Amino acid sequence: METKISATTATTLLLAGALLIVPTISQSETLIPDKGVYDDAIAKQAWSTRDTYSPYAKQAYATQVFWGDTHLHTALSVDATIFGATLGLEDAYRFARGEEVRASSGQRIKLSRPLDFLVVADHAEALGTMDEMLKGNPEMMKDPTLKRWRDLFNSGPAGAQEVYTEMNAASTEGTAPEALQDPKLFRTVWDNYIKTGDRFNEPGRFTALLGYEYTSNYKTNNLHRVVIYRDSGERVRQNLPFSALDSENPEDLWKSLQAYETKTGGQVLAIPHNGNMSGGMMFALSTFAGEPLTEAWAKERARWEPLYEITQMKGDGEAHPMLSPNDEFADYETWDKMTIGGLPNSPENYPFEYARSALKNGLALEAKLGTNPFKFGFIGSTDSHTALAAVEEDNFFGKHSGLEPSAERMTSPVAKVRDQVVLGWEMSASGYAGVWATENTREALWDALKRKEVYATTGPRIIVRFFGGWDFVEQDAHTRRPAQAGYAKGVPMGGDLTNAPKGKVPTFLVAALKDPIGGNLDRYQIVKGWMDAEGKLHEKVYDVAWSSDRKPGKDGKLPAVGNTVDVKEATWTNTIGANELIAVWKDPDFNPEQPAFYYGRVIEIPTPRWTAYDAKYYGLEMPPEVPVTTQERAYTSPIWYTPGKG
Repeated sequence: METKISATTATTLLLAGALLIVPTISQSETLIPDKGVYDDAIAKQAWSTRDTYSPYAKQAYATQVFWGDTHLHTALSVDATIFGATLGLEDAYRFARGEEVRASSGQRIKLSRPLDFLVVADHAEALGTMDEMLKGNPEMMKDPTLKRWRDLFNSGPAGAQEVYTEMNAASTEGTAPEALQDPKLFRTVWDNYIKTGDRFNEPGRFTALLGYEYTSNYKTNNLHRVVIYRDSGERVRQNLPFSALDSENPEDLWKSLQAYETKTGGQVLAIPHNGNMSGGMMFALSTFAGEPLTEAWAKERARWEPLYEITQMKGDGEAHPMLSPNDEFADYETWDKMTIGGLPNSPENYPFEYARSALKNGLALEAKLGTNPFKFGFIGSTDSHTALAAVEEDNFFGKHSGLEPSAERMTSPVAKVRDQVVLGWEMSASGYAGVWATENTREALWDALKRKEVYATTGPRIIVRFFGGWDFVEQDAHTRRPAQAGYAKGVPMGGDLTNAPKGKVPTFLVAALKDPIGGNLDRYQIVKGWMDAEGKLHEKVYDVAWSSDRKPGKDGKLPAVGNTVDVKEATWTNTIGANELIAVWKDPDFNPEQPAFYYGRVIEIPTPRWTAYDAKYYGLEMPPEVPVTTQERAYTSPIWYTPGKG
């Protein structure tokens, strides 16, 4: 199918499969450092005159995208066990690398394709203790609360839900029984956790990155972070995980990460998630204690939290329709009605809960403080509590084991907290992380995460490139290897542009290739945010590449791509949309004095949502409020423009 691409600098080109993935360099070759900022000397070193016929020789940039989940829970997490999870660490790794396993519900499951890496991120709080409690550990049964919780849990699903509610409240209020924090048990579980990860780590084939989740529910607000190490177990085991039982203040988590690096010589980072359930605290314009932000604080947050988990099962966190009313794609899998502890949410919190508004606020904070604390890239992950990283719409096994496939899960609660109820159909089958790296190892993947050369998808394995520079031209999109021009002339996703050369504006080389077994592509958009001379913040979404011969209307909007979904049969046809999109786009509204950010958003054509597959399989009639189609998507990490620096 022909692909029409907008803007005078754009190109019409149909790409074939090999364009975005080229062979990796060997481990023995010298790598060119990726600073994230264009450097002429490095570019010349990477792209010296070819002395060999092969265009793939001497490549020294990230040539492959690796797929994985950075946020998966097993039965070692208290809440996973409460909701019926029985699968452990080994099951999680075996499933992620492509093996067939039996889910907690007894159903067999296998991924359509293996993942390349996995972070098992069980909750640090009471890690592994639920199993001991249910076994009737004598020391734990001395605590009357734990004994009552065990009896309640064993009474059935209603009792298990009550245990979850009480444990969540105890964590929030700081009244969790001390026996849940037994250091000897914690050490035993942590050592086995690390050993299992090391055992399943196979450099070059499958990477098991070590990590855990820090789970602060301060005043019922979600301040959760996934902690990921670059290191092997030899270093990681030297410190126990820092949990919300130690402190609910994420700033104390940062101190613990610094202590780990100082003690071990290792490296570690943290990734926040679910700002949409944070009561406005995730991207607040004040410290945890309510004090004004300082440059020192901004530097700490930017250092330890270079990424944000923008999409997962508890909703999509890119944008909110009330914050971005002119963006017709902003209202996607929106969860906005409550905090993690069940208090009602309110619109006044939204500007401090969603990624796009946080990126805009970051521009203003940099102007005020000298450092942007919200200069983060994007990844997607599952937050599955089943030990199964399964988020394909036709292979979705739910948020927790109580919501694995069944005829009842649509109207069963995901959670009942206080007066708030979230029903099963509201779960989002999302997401995965795409990582551009030189090889599939802990070091290479972690380094890519740190430099933000990563992106999020809601599940499909769309291959996406996003480069920014000053000198991209139309011809750069007429190639089977756009990355060559991308790295030679600019910076990749996660990078920086500074000090616009006189008379030049930012140009972007964008490319996307559909998931081989997924829906065709509707469009490639660039989302821009900027701050004007008066300090006002703005945003605009540009369609830069799209399928077919559609033309923008008088309002500048591109007509919808169409819809081929047969809901009754839970299928669709790829007779609309494009296999590939590629373009060079020039910012028509650029002002060199205004700081800005840009990120790519790739939208698929409509396809069946997981609810349609459930309806087909179980012969269900969907209530009108239940969505049965979706437009899956990918979000690249941003590229920032900063005037007056360089």
